Amino acid sequence: MNLLKSNLLGLSVMALALSFYACSPKSSEKSETTEEVQDQDKGLEVTVANATVEGKEAQIYTLKNANGIEVDVSNYGGVIPRMVVPDRDGNLENIVLHYEDLEGYSTSTNYFGSTVGRYANRIAKGKFSLDGEEYTLATNDDTNHLHGGDKGFNKVFWEAKIEENEDIAGLTLTYVSPDGEEGYPGELTTNVTFELNNDNEFLISFEAATSKSTVVNLTHHGYFNLSGLKETILDHELTIFADHYTPVDATLIPTGEVAPVEGTPFDFTSSHKIGERIAQVEGGYDHNYVVKKEHDGKMAKMVELYHEGSGRVLEVYADSPAVQFYSGNFLDGTITVDGVTYDQYYGLCLEPQTFPNSPNEESFPSARLNPGETYTHNIKYHFGVK
Repeated sequence: MNLLKSNLLGLSVMALALSFYACSPKSSEKSETTEEVQDQDKGLEVTVANATVEGKEAQIYTLKNANGIEVDVSNYGGVIPRMVVPDRDGNLENIVLHYEDLEGYSTSTNYFGSTVGRYANRIAKGKFSLDGEEYTLATNDDTNHLHGGDKGFNKVFWEAKIEENEDIAGLTLTYVSPDGEEGYPGELTTNVTFELNNDNEFLISFEAATSKSTVVNLTHHGYFNLSGLKETILDHELTIFADHYTPVDATLIPTGEVAPVEGTPFDFTSSHKIGERIAQVEGGYDHNYVVKKEHDGKMAKMVELYHEGSGRVLEVYADSPAVQFYSGNFLDGTITVDGVTYDQYYGLCLEPQTFPNSPNEESFPSARLNPGETYTHNIKYHFGVK
């Protein structure tokens, strides 16, 4: 799946100097200058604004389609601080949690809207072995390693390139992680491509290559709230197309078991409101759902999320074997943006991935990447209403 092989259009690029705007529902009214118009007849375009983070200049690229959908992507951390989509009445609102500005992402412990890696999710005790050699990673989540470590892919600057294609508004980010960064072996070169089309599909495609055998698990860590951030996600109706999940221990590391969801509060094979059984799950949902038992390279529908009040529907497809469902358990009301306080359960994450702690579980799908191979992972979000 690579829409970027379509016929290219000639484009002109103009550098702009704009102040960073608040990433909020109101920010759809911001003043922007178009850097790149890919096909005005089709309503697809990319604009760019400058921002500052860690004392350096960064950019925020806005992908737009003909139906009013806008997705902001920054070259800092590959973060998506704004995703504006219509409700059933055509009202456009932001549906993702965010910080007031990019600087907030530099100290983030919530991973709002981030590109996470080298290894999304947890690795037990921050250790794994390859070919008889043990590697030690940062333990930044109690005793475990989480989402790439102290400075994962969500806190680095990526090289950005606007993609020239008549059918999409696109952006590719590239980052070269040096051998040994955060304890991982091998120099890892990663490309992440973001594409928005007029079918209201937003696609994220990952590719990575390594100089030395390593482990890789890349995903997007958006916090969705289809109400337009007006209420918690407890009344959102969720379907997960997986009949098994991986139970976890007290530190959220999978036990190694792959268990059926039938007869448990983890069963979302038919639609349920998230708040319906959450009290039966200690700590809330933060679990890996098994869509497939192995990597087969085929796209599958993993999740459907619906908010009755707005009519918004989000469908998630991916070619990875699993998806993590996290119900925003650790949100604690300490973050307020544009008058909205992010209390517990104010956003949810749906993270396509390989299994957590796969490097230490032989029965789980392998996360190993060898020199000469290419890691790929494709995710598609489809926005609709009913």
